[in-house]
Amino acid sequence: MKKIPVILSLILALFAGSSCKDEHVAANFEDQEQMTIYDYVADNPDQFSDFMKILERGGIDKTLSAYNPHGVGYTLFLPDNEAIQRFIDESDQFSTLDELLNDAEFVSILSRYHAVNMGINSNDFPFGALPAQTLSDDYLTVSFVIETDTSYYKINNQAAVIKPNIELSNGIIHLVSTMLTPITYTTYDWLSLDPGYSIFKAAVDVTGLQGVFDINTKDEVTKPRPFTLLVEQDSIFNKGGVHTLQDLENMISPDNTDYTNPSNPLYNYVLYHMITETRFLNDFLNNSTNYTTYSEIPVNINGAGIDILVNKGKQVFDTLIFHGDTTYIDYVGINYDFSNVLTQSGVIHFIDQIMTQQKPSRAIQTFEFYEEPVLNEFRMETGEYLIEDTSSLNTIHWKGADLTFVEAGDNIISAWGGDYLFIDGDFSISYTIPKLVQGNYSVFLGADSFNPRNALVQVYIDGKNVGGLIDLATGGSSDSPFIQIELGSINFLKYESHTIEIKSLIPGRLGWDYIRFEPLL
Repeated sequence: MKKIPVILSLILALFAGSSCKDEHVAANFEDQEQMTIYDYVADNPDQFSDFMKILERGGIDKTLSAYNPHGVGYTLFLPDNEAIQRFIDESDQFSTLDELLNDAEFVSILSRYHAVNMGINSNDFPFGALPAQTLSDDYLTVSFVIETDTSYYKINNQAAVIKPNIELSNGIIHLVSTMLTPITYTTYDWLSLDPGYSIFKAAVDVTGLQGVFDINTKDEVTKPRPFTLLVEQDSIFNKGGVHTLQDLENMISPDNTDYTNPSNPLYNYVLYHMITETRFLNDFLNNSTNYTTYSEIPVNINGAGIDILVNKGKQVFDTLIFHGDTTYIDYVGINYDFSNVLTQSGVIHFIDQIMTQQKPSRAIQTFEFYEEPVLNEFRMETGEYLIEDTSSLNTIHWKGADLTFVEAGDNIISAWGGDYLFIDGDFSISYTIPKLVQGNYSVFLGADSFNPRNALVQVYIDGKNVGGLIDLATGGSSDSPFIQIELGSINFLKYESHTIEIKSLIPGRLGWDYIRFEPLL
């Protein structure tokens, strides 16, 4: 199994000496600084005339000839005429470019799918999703491919980047070998289309959970939340002695055949593979914590070391003896090369062992309001965002003063992630966090504590005061206004979500960075 940090190091080294260098590329115009993305495409008709027609028919040609109103540029993944012809030749829907262009709805989505609403240099490509959405409101993922004589980036596991970083006045172009195909299938569709996952798909069917997997997060009526699926290929089941659905039923739920019952072990086995929200591989790095699943218990994922390890120390799968040294494979691993698969429902990662439910252990958990999609959109660009629609947030509620989300980036280095909630006045604000494993925890508040106009507050967890009176006017410094304040300890008796509420006793400012829980022995 490849190690993610090792992969990143190798890529940096290989790109430095390969033909696919991670460098700034001249656009071959004397007045390049005045050339827009549109100009570059238009001035190279021998290569890009077909994509120019797609841009014009899709209605974003003028967009890519102007500056991004958000001031962060655009990124265009640009296929040439040969790539577009291959796309048409392989299509079951179109036989000519004119047929494609005549499908106004599809070409509108297709053109926007290739343009990201931020200028992104390949130096900033993550091992996961790009930090901004496309103009079609989708995410694109990046993987790193290392071969014997070359290395390159691959977008959506579909298109190799063959020339990166053509910098223009309003953004960046990356030339790609293949036309990107918009994602039109749900996670359930994906399982149904790939015969290599027949056993897990059969488990989804027999438990009656098809509807949970078959969601489109773009549905404006139901507005479902995305999820992350950890799934075993049939070959992984076979390695563990499971060759049919019956074998899996006998392993997981031998004495209970009421598989559609929410208390049934097989039912919960399937839901245990579903993590709330979209989590790309890079989201697991440098962190070891419990992630909320759709079942009644969380899954532990440790990305703080060389590998991403699932449920480390819970079950021994194999024992390796080499030169007298014994190594226990006591974790579920992830196949990095093929993970980060996007669907309309979220993202899929592939695991290398049969992942059964394990008794959860407490873990350090820091909550920074990432459960709120609106705030995640604000995080894409520095600024101060007044939240006027109180119904736009699901887990945060407030009264008494206006609430603002501040994305300061590197300007506020002492705020974790450079962002925080801000409220000023006589206020009450609450945040309902995801489920925590029961047990004793030390509780810490991350907040601005260096301003004489800051409030005197009290913090409540599920209605119980924790930490007494907290004077937010002192404790920090000019270099580090945001600090971690220990509130005390609390004992949770059940695995459930909890509500943190902060009330001002003396009105003033609150810059709320995070709430953190650390297990006590």
